[in-house]
Amino acid sequence: MKTTARRSETVMRSPGASKPAPVPAPVRNPGSEDSKFDRLVYERVRLGIMSALAVNAQLTFNELKALFDVSDGNLSAHARKLEEAGYIECSKSFAGRRPKSEYRLTPVGRQALYRYLEHIEAVIKATRRS
Repeated sequence: MKTTARRSETVMRSPGASKPAPVPAPVRNPGSEDSKFDRLVYERVRLGIMSALAVNAQLTFNELKALFDVSDGNLSAHARKLEEAGYIECSKSFAGRRPKSEYRLTPVGRQALYRYLEHIEAVIKATRRS
């Protein structure tokens, strides 16, 4: 069986199959502890972006890029995911003839970051008690 990824779904293809069969998404219990763990924030660069914006009113694309030593495309993709989730806002302008993107953490993003940090702190405390 061959697995291929599409934009919105992962599909499994059997050799000779005409139509791909969608792979069901994992089911999580909405009331479980795992549902409080925001996987969007978990990724290293996205967590870094949100953390940096939590202690700075705003940062430019180039400032974020220098902080995390990532490519333009990598940073842009991570920032776009956070923006689509409503966690950060981006304002675009020009400085002379050069484009300038400035990012700010939204109140929703700040809440998501704090929830994530509380979850991680609880995991650390539980681990230390073991």
